[in-house]
Formats: sequence, C-alpha cells, structure tokens
Amino acid sequence: MSKATNNTEEQFRSVMAECRALFEKKLHDYGASWRILRPSSLTDQLFIKAKRIRSLEIKKESLVGEGIRPEFIALINYGIVGLIQLDRGYVDTVDMTPTEAMALYDRHADEALQLMLKKNHDYDEAWRSMRVSSYTDFILTKIQRVKEIEDIAGATLVSEGVDANYMDIINYAVFGAIKLKGKE
Repeated sequence: MSKATNNTEEQFRSVMAECRALFEKKLHDYGASWRILRPSSLTDQLFIKAKRIRSLEIKKESLVGEGIRPEFIALINYGIVGLIQLDRGYVDTVDMTPTEAMALYDRHADEALQLMLKKNHDYDEAWRSMRVSSYTDFILTKIQRVKEIEDIAGATLVSEGVDANYMDIINYAVFGAIKLKGKE
C-alpha cells in the first residue's frame, strides 16, 4: 500500500470520525427520528444539501453563515441514514435505540471505507486531482439516479441500485470534506 493510500485512509477515517461524533450528538438530541423518513423524503433531503453546495459554489456567498463543508458532512450522515433505511425500511414510530443506531452507523461507515479503499486502489488517487465542484455535480447526478430508480420502483435493467449510489454519495462527500478541511 502506497503512502498516499495510507494518507487517504487516515484522512477518510478522520472525516468519518467527525461525522460520527456529530451523528451521535444529534442522536442524543433527536433520537432516531430519521427512522420516519420514507425513501423519497430522504432523497429530497440529500438533494437540498447537494443543491445548496452547488448554489454556494456558484454564488460564492452564504447568507446563513454556514459554508460548504458542513453540507458535505450532512450528506455523509444522510447517506448512512439512507443505507440504514434501505436495510430496515421506514417506520411510523421511532423503533431504534441510540446504541442500535450507532452500531448500524458504524457498519455502514466501515462499508463505505472498504469500498473507497478498493476504488481508490483501482483509480490510483484520481480524486485528489478532481475539483470539489465535480464532487458536487457527481453527487447531484447520483441523487438524480436514485430519484429515477425510485420512480421505477427499483426495476432497473443494468444499473446499480440505490445502495451503490448512496455509497458513492458518501465517498464523494468525504473527498469534498477532506479537500475543504481548514479552508472555510
């Protein structure tokens, strides 16, 4: 394993630890209230976060004071929520303890890390040469794909499923968070 890959893994783990800490604090404050989100609502939540990033990239100004990086962090956490919801389905009443939610969070975060390591090996650190705005556009494309898959009730012919798109959203958002660390 090259030094750059080790650095990527370390940076990825650092961002994921930051995301996990925020998720755990929100879980304390709100419980697993996200369990109520239906797939289309979760997709729309991902969309508004990614759309805000794109808007800030274009306008170069935030009127509410939060920058782009916190939105990448939100995309990571909502992406993991999406993976949990795919596994468990949505509910009408919160049915998960914080301990259960964190165990599921950790499982999906590790899956995202493992996927990134495999892809990063094959793509040879290409993400480092990409612009942050490309991550945003790729995330928006993945969200559009999820919407299309939802609209056809998952009956794809050759495409990856919603879970693969969520994983890619998470990984692109981590790359964005890595690149923007300390720059906002």
